Amino acid sequence: MPRTPPRSAIRSAHYSSSRAEPLVLPAPAKLNRLLHITGRRPDGYHELQTLFQFLDAGDTLTLRRRTDGELNLSPSLDGVAPADNLILRAARLLQGESGRRLGADIHLDKRLPMGGGLGGGSSDAATALLGLDALWGLGMELTELARLGLRLGADVPVFVHGHAAWAEGIGERLTPVTLDTPWFVVIHPGVTVSTPAVFGAPELTRHTPPITMARALQGGAASWRNDCQDTVRRHYPEVARALDWLAQRAPTMLTGTGACIFARLESESRADRLLAEVPEGWHAFTARGLNRSPLHAALGR
Repeated sequence: MPRTPPRSAIRSAHYSSSRAEPLVLPAPAKLNRLLHITGRRPDGYHELQTLFQFLDAGDTLTLRRRTDGELNLSPSLDGVAPADNLILRAARLLQGESGRRLGADIHLDKRLPMGGGLGGGSSDAATALLGLDALWGLGMELTELARLGLRLGADVPVFVHGHAAWAEGIGERLTPVTLDTPWFVVIHPGVTVSTPAVFGAPELTRHTPPITMARALQGGAASWRNDCQDTVRRHYPEVARALDWLAQRAPTMLTGTGACIFARLESESRADRLLAEVPEGWHAFTARGLNRSPLHAALGR
């Protein structure tokens, strides 16, 4: 089982678009430290209240500017058609919005498990938007890039804005917050969880009473929960087994609709010791919680 934390590469800030060398940027993971489902809209989307926090772990994108307008991504991802890849969709969207004839060669170092609830695809898309904005010298505001990102997915704007946030609506209405920054052990139990199946499950809790951001923060991490967890536990026995194992050792929760779960630890040394105990067959890593995205630190935004 891989034991190396999927650390993202971080390069020096204040990249100059006039320079020829490639731009290497992190695409950090996120955790949902809290996830309440407060209702269901007529269009089928669910109303949420959640706390997003970044991790100092994730994927890495390397971007090289082209002058011929071509957009190339390597390597291809199993099961993801180029037309559906969020990185290329983000690049084409920014290209069309800016009217520039520039292009890019993009290499993805994929470390985060796909469909794990860590926001990898959304983070990759946000890094593409901000990275290409820098590479092409566009100088667009974060609010405009976030508007474009929302067209790609509800989780993209939080990665574009780059600060831990209280989110409402479908996850797009963001208020920056400052959370505790513990160490985490993150486990992927090796199964794929269907987000549509979770949100379509008849037993899913959909009417948690809304709370204020102040009340959520005042309650603290010990009171936070994920309304999807019981449903995922019922339908995915391997996730249930991982939750039971990890909960015996530290405060534990599902992130998003899973399949990844996480435990909160007080120190790096305790996280490392717990990581060493994770059973074979589960992918696991340690990471520190962050309130500012390493992507924004890398770009000086």
